[in-house]
Amino acid sequence: MKQTLQLKLTQHLTLTPQLQQSIRLLQLSTLELNAEVERILQENPLLEKAEGEDEGVPAEIAAPPDPRAPSDAEIRTVTPEDGEASAEGGVTRDTEERRDAEGQRDTVDRADFEDYSSGDSDWGGPGSDDDDDGFFPQQVATSTLRDHLIGQLAMLNLPLRDRHIVAALIDALDEDGYLHTSLEEVAELFPDELEIDPDELSIALRYLQSFEPAGVAARDAAECLTLQLKALPDTTPHRAEALTLVASHLPQLAARDFTKLKRALHVDDACIRAVRALIMSLNPRPGAAFAKTEANYVVPDVVVRKIRGRWQASLNEAAMPKLRLNRIYADILTRNRESSNQQLAAQLQEAKWLIRNVQQRFDTILRVSQAIVERQRRFFEHGEVAMRPMVLREIADMLDLHESTISRVTTQKYMLTPRGTYELKYFFGSHVATDTGGAASATAIRALIKQLVGAEDPKTPLTDSKIADILGAQGILVARRTIAKYREALSIPPVNLRKAP
Repeated sequence: MKQTLQLKLTQHLTLTPQLQQSIRLLQLSTLELNAEVERILQENPLLEKAEGEDEGVPAEIAAPPDPRAPSDAEIRTVTPEDGEASAEGGVTRDTEERRDAEGQRDTVDRADFEDYSSGDSDWGGPGSDDDDDGFFPQQVATSTLRDHLIGQLAMLNLPLRDRHIVAALIDALDEDGYLHTSLEEVAELFPDELEIDPDELSIALRYLQSFEPAGVAARDAAECLTLQLKALPDTTPHRAEALTLVASHLPQLAARDFTKLKRALHVDDACIRAVRALIMSLNPRPGAAFAKTEANYVVPDVVVRKIRGRWQASLNEAAMPKLRLNRIYADILTRNRESSNQQLAAQLQEAKWLIRNVQQRFDTILRVSQAIVERQRRFFEHGEVAMRPMVLREIADMLDLHESTISRVTTQKYMLTPRGTYELKYFFGSHVATDTGGAASATAIRALIKQLVGAEDPKTPLTDSKIADILGAQGILVARRTIAKYREALSIPPVNLRKAP
């Protein structure tokens, strides 16, 4: 095979490091962006946060003065007379005054330290009389379900062996307070020499089930509700019927088969409604109140307000990291342009790129948000029922951007509106044809389904076919299976589970 040389001209797109960083920052959420900025701040000394108070103040003025530095009065030119005095007396008068001042300052500092250490300080030490100055915030202790039950166990006069058995059962509970581990498996946790008897475990379980909250240590939902009903006073209305229903007919109650329930309990409609209300007032998860729940807060990137009759979007200043170049390092790099400063010069360029890309990120978010607001003006005026169908390509064509850019901008970016906080992707959705040749948004259809179900008669709830017919009468052509899909997305139960007794 003969070897030859060929020349070809080709074109291909190359992503520069600056462009790669811009794309990566654009798809990050606000929390991820702040974490990325904090990481870069730790690695790049040429980048710093702009606090705002000292912004625009030179670094020399903003820097705090050194308390040990000599003052202007102490710095003077040495004259020949001073030299003679120094030669004769050993030190000049200014030197003596300076040493006396330093000795006095050192004495004061040491005295202050000793006073603070001994607790006699007047500025918040242990011996201070001012309670407000000596106050330190403390974290509020949160009690878990195990701590709550162990505290009740400590108040019982039980033998040590029984305490250990009840404590083992407490450790076997889950977060909801249920005991899904069998008593035989709990017995295997003890050493063989203790010879734990099954009757001892049953007695310990009854002790535990008498603790608060009522229903704890139940093996299933029926036992949990039974324990709570037994904890109620005997004079509670319909308590006996509720115990019978929970023990034998709980699946029929879940399926809302009230006809079979009335036949099995031999009661009328009013009684079955009262029994159902009593059972619904119970807590099927008694341990959930002690679970540690953390609220996840969303920081909106854009705020929408109505100004002079027009809806306008503006950036949330609290979500924007304020960055600037470190002036001290930048001045050093400017004065010393040598080959040894190549790493510092590269960090300076990276800092400039980051500041520019962060600003470009928020500018793009603002442009996309304003375009969404202009397209969805009726939503801000009338709510979800006025949402119009919109896809990413419409905003991309309007702003002359790529569709993938719009997808990155609208992912995990949030907009604060008078109607609530929404992700930008919320305003995009599919459409359903109408009989007039137009289109209705899927969000608007879901809002209509929610309104129809909320206004229905509980005794004769609307079926999916009936909802489709009602929407069809309004000009929105939706199939029954589409109604079922939207209803499930709204967590609305089917018609048989919505029927009241």
